[in-house]
Amino acid sequence: MAKGLLIVYAGASGVGKGTIMKQLLNSDSNFRLSVSATTRAPRPGEIDGVHYSFVTKDEFQKLINNDGLLEYANYCGNFYGTPRKAVYDMLDAGIDVFLEIEIKGFLQIKEKYPECVTIFLLPPSIDELERRLVGRGTEEYDVIKKRLQAAKEELTYADQFDYTVINDDVNRATKEVLDIISNIKKERNKEN
Repeated sequence: MAKGLLIVYAGASGVGKGTIMKQLLNSDSNFRLSVSATTRAPRPGEIDGVHYSFVTKDEFQKLINNDGLLEYANYCGNFYGTPRKAVYDMLDAGIDVFLEIEIKGFLQIKEKYPECVTIFLLPPSIDELERRLVGRGTEEYDVIKKRLQAAKEELTYADQFDYTVINDDVNRATKEVLDIISNIKKERNKEN
């Protein structure tokens, strides 16, 4: 059985990562989204093992000490990371695994797993990104300004990804991501 693809999928807040990811997961039963481990408390409606694997700081530290994470970061006082074993088990079973992670995580994964496929989702423009963030109506404008500043910094890393996809239309962008994955799999099949 062919090994699955590890796909690092990143982009700025508000670019539409979650919306496109839902369409990707619905389009192919062989796609999975990796479940991150976190030390933060579950939010209402979040289910352990579905949205995150909720662990204690001691459990997370053991994962770090035993090289049990592909990547991890401390964000606002809580740790987040990608458990190595769960991802490798899926890849070995031929499942294509998406890691929806931040730039720091991308840099760690690229170093540890250089054969991964990396895709960066871009907004059509910063103005459009701002419009989307404001349109959500979920945050105060100072938080939106911080997110936009972070987005500008994240965009400077786009050229380090294998592929960039502009999300100017959700269906078109989803199709482009699917085409990228399909073409990579065809190329890898030719090599084997």
